Amino acid sequence: MPSSFPHLTPATAARASIGVALPRYDRARLRPGIVHLGLGAFFRAHGALYIEDILGTDPAPWGIVGVSLQRPDQRDRLAPQGCLYTAREREPEAPQTRIVGSVLGVLVAPEAPQAVLAAMAAEETRIVSLTVTEKGYCLAPATGRLDAAHPDIRHDLAHPAAPRSAVGLIAAALGRRRAAGLAPFTVLCCDNLMGNGALLAGLVREFAALSDDGLAQWIERNAAFPATMVDRIVPATTSADVAAVAAELGLHDAAPVLHERFRQWVIEDRFVDGHRPPWERAGAELVGDVAPYEHMKLRMLNASHSALAYLGYLGGHETIADAVADPTLAAYLRRLWAEIAPMVPPPPGVSLAAYAEALLRRYANPTIRHRTWQIAMDGSQKLPVRLLPTIRERLRQGLPLPCLALAVAAWIRYAGGTDERGVAIDVRDPLAGALRGALDAAGATPAARVAAALGFAAIFGADLPADAGFVAAVTDAYDALLRHGARAAAHAA
Repeated sequence: MPSSFPHLTPATAARASIGVALPRYDRARLRPGIVHLGLGAFFRAHGALYIEDILGTDPAPWGIVGVSLQRPDQRDRLAPQGCLYTAREREPEAPQTRIVGSVLGVLVAPEAPQAVLAAMAAEETRIVSLTVTEKGYCLAPATGRLDAAHPDIRHDLAHPAAPRSAVGLIAAALGRRRAAGLAPFTVLCCDNLMGNGALLAGLVREFAALSDDGLAQWIERNAAFPATMVDRIVPATTSADVAAVAAELGLHDAAPVLHERFRQWVIEDRFVDGHRPPWERAGAELVGDVAPYEHMKLRMLNASHSALAYLGYLGGHETIADAVADPTLAAYLRRLWAEIAPMVPPPPGVSLAAYAEALLRRYANPTIRHRTWQIAMDGSQKLPVRLLPTIRERLRQGLPLPCLALAVAAWIRYAGGTDERGVAIDVRDPLAGALRGALDAAGATPAARVAAALGFAAIFGADLPADAGFVAAVTDAYDALLRHGARAAAHAA
């Protein structure tokens, strides 16, 4: 960090360069009303900014206390800055930069589980929100049920006063609210899971019932778990990004976030006692049924993002923008969407064809350096919610699925740990070791390797490995990847 740049703090924020937006409210009067689990870049570039926009017009107590569930890194970056940080658009034209003040503090659950539970159970906390990624819910992806054998769930059942999973923390904090005679908080899941509100409600009730059936019944009667759909591309922040923000501000921000201009938040309007921020003032859509929106986003955006990440990485593309700049991969995406769209009932007034073209333009943004490797993480958790439901529907209707099968084959190829140039892949996935071991033991033939991967029932269930048409399509696609490479396989799909 250049010594000429002082650190971003509440005292120095006013020295930011002209054109950088500052909080438009008295931060000293802001009180917490939201506890957010999983204070990563996405939430700070999405949910926290919606709150920031509301605070500019409404001084109600909707400040955010963030919780890191694993490491202290985020706290250590934000705390010296008074939890201020910079949000910077990545757009070719007229990008905007702002300093954000809606986060008031950061707790680290492994260090202070009691402090986290106290914050969640506090009467002023009206909402507990989450962005912990698919793997953070300790569920069995093929069934959507709680994985009672998961190490974190077993730990939390054995140590109820010091839970470490999101599900365990929510159940314990709701238990405290019940014991204190308080109404429950609303639990707002903001992760890419189909029916995320109902799914999380089921997981929390399942967990509670393992030790206290009375608590499980109280949660079912009184708590609210609205469904949501969130959308904004937020690449990982690099050291070059930190340096660029420092040069723009004249201040060093250790925790900036970069994001595209587009954002969307669709929220089921169902909150305990009606207590919620006026998100609609910031452009959020409060609706009675989120399902059509999340269905469209998971099937069209998230599925294509994953498919492009695996094919792009295998083909040597570092970022999504690099991958879609290849006409062959862009044409593959359009054919993939043509397979997906007939299985997606569009939300009212939405054209899926126009939505797909808008996605392609967003992916092509040259200023968004969204790494294919980053999107490729945790594929064993993502495929069951992003790709496999569409595959099952096409199989039931007897429809071909060459592009979807290629996406699955590309994931299997990626999980094998070596790209098509023979370079090792740093595969980040909860099942990475087991997948690599099974693929290595299967031998070299496409049929054997595909069978080994499809044998993971937690991912594919029992139905897909038993479907001869699906197995043949994935095997043929895997063979094409091995023989001809990702680009040629995409061209042929």
